[in-house]
Amino acid sequence: MNDKSCETTYTVHVPENKAGMRLDKLLTEETDGLSRARIKSLMEEGYVFAGEFGGENVSDGAKKACLGDVFVICVPPAVPAEPEPQDIPLDIIYEDDDVIVIDKPPGLVVHPAAGNADGTLVNALLHHCKGSLSGIGGVARPGIVHRLDKGTGGLMVAAKNDAAHDGLSKQFADHSLDRAYYALVWGVPKPLEGEIEGNIGRSPQNRKKMAVVDRGGKYALTRYKVLKVLGTVASLVECRLATGRTHQIRVHMTSIGHPLIGDPVYGGGGKSRRGQLSDDAKALIDSLDHQALYAFELGFNHPIKQTRLVNKLKIPQYIKDLCSCL
Repeated sequence: MNDKSCETTYTVHVPENKAGMRLDKLLTEETDGLSRARIKSLMEEGYVFAGEFGGENVSDGAKKACLGDVFVICVPPAVPAEPEPQDIPLDIIYEDDDVIVIDKPPGLVVHPAAGNADGTLVNALLHHCKGSLSGIGGVARPGIVHRLDKGTGGLMVAAKNDAAHDGLSKQFADHSLDRAYYALVWGVPKPLEGEIEGNIGRSPQNRKKMAVVDRGGKYALTRYKVLKVLGTVASLVECRLATGRTHQIRVHMTSIGHPLIGDPVYGGGGKSRRGQLSDDAKALIDSLDHQALYAFELGFNHPIKQTRLVNKLKIPQYIKDLCSCL
């Protein structure tokens, strides 16, 4: 087993009550998270061994397990698939030999991941840039310096070479970029302009969500300003990031009682205000399959030319339509 690279290993001792059971079935029951199909695949690929410290390969899943037998299962590290170029239209705001700035539409995933093997921004960039992308992000994320959530639209910058990637990464690390978003939120924040400060980490109640946490997490600061009050039911807010944490604006606005309209993860707090809406407004919000959040400003120092680039976009039509309806 010494020549095998293992991300996880399992050592299975055959218990008395399972002696005589098919080996692939027993190994499935005695390991956490490995399906029977996965066990069979590992056997065929030579990752299951007889003996406590590894020995001969075991490839016969139909073999009967004997009391006292010991098996070692080696689970190799996942090898990321190399994304293929795909001719997906891009709304390019700025481009030169070093960087490319695009307006990412809501619904477009930034890079391949579980459940989204292709059809991503990376696939589109590989096609458009003809392979001229920074390799620092790895095989699955060439050129990607930062990301927007799938449902968040707006400005993103990608690096076309390693020098540009390094220069942009430093600016994201020291928070020297200008990043501003339009956010349509439930209710009217008070005061109308202020700061939201609070460490963001995994929610203790739901590990799939982020939250403002009392212990741990990472420091986060969002500056906000109400741009338009829509009665008492909603507001159009400008949010500026002083830091860049996962789901920062969505979590911070929720933490002060004003979740984003349409947010499938954090937007539950707006349900009480639906009763104040017209049928048309309800229908429009129900048709929205993502949070009403749009990155309209992105300013940074060009990583090679050292000139300041500031990109700004207008309010997207879908947010205008929501504001009119509300």
